[in-house]
Amino acid sequence: MAGPRMTVVAALQVGTGLPVERILAYEDEIRGASLVVLPEAVLGGYPRGGPFVEYFRASVTVPGPETAALAELAARTGATLVVGVIERDGSTLYSTAVFLDPHLGLVAKHRKLVPTARERLVWGRGDGSTLPAVPTAAGLAGAAICWENHMPLFRAAMYAKGVEIWCAPTADDREVWQSSMRHIADEGRCFVISACPYETSGDDPFRGGSVIVGPLGEVLAGPLRDAEGLITAEIDLDDVVAARHSLDVSGHYARPDVFSLTVDERPRDGVTFLR
Repeated sequence: MAGPRMTVVAALQVGTGLPVERILAYEDEIRGASLVVLPEAVLGGYPRGGPFVEYFRASVTVPGPETAALAELAARTGATLVVGVIERDGSTLYSTAVFLDPHLGLVAKHRKLVPTARERLVWGRGDGSTLPAVPTAAGLAGAAICWENHMPLFRAAMYAKGVEIWCAPTADDREVWQSSMRHIADEGRCFVISACPYETSGDDPFRGGSVIVGPLGEVLAGPLRDAEGLITAEIDLDDVVAARHSLDVSGHYARPDVFSLTVDERPRDGVTFLR
């Protein structure tokens, strides 16, 4: 019989709009973790209402030199990185989570489906073509960015993919966010890793609140407040199996004869050329 599937996961709490070198400086702290989640908009920055041209120039391409540097960091540390970036595609910006595998480099990305409030002035909307479930050494991982975590049908789709590690890059530092993360862990019977920014400058700084939660809603690490740093937790994927014995929302606890969900994962380009 196979033994426990133990591994270490982490959330790195740093500010937004950082140069990639600031992330690379955490190499020693990251080493030893199998998966590390970083906040929303770490590269590119959270929109603060300044000149759009400057904000646009601070964004990154995916793939690009910044993701290449992060892939090298993943390779050196052995950790899969899930990093929130502001992605530039043509003349449109997206809030995106990129997955960097220590052996394969950039393996997937998820674009935020619905920007929130002022974000809608500067960010485009992702489509169903970037809803990955990514195999990692820590388990099958997916990402929901900030208030996507409040979209019940989004959650249902990711649960149906069998996600074991729920990565939640966010910019929400409210106390109620902790309740949301615990609820998702308990509802999906998965481990949740949420990384929130910590910043002290500006009119609306972020206090942090990065947290790691177990599949019954128990807090394993954090929340980290009012500081930059790394939180870690040792997890056992067999806990997911045990927790889903009593509740598997897309399996034995589903009622497909009553409720159904259709997910369109086709790319939705603005222009289609037929030849």
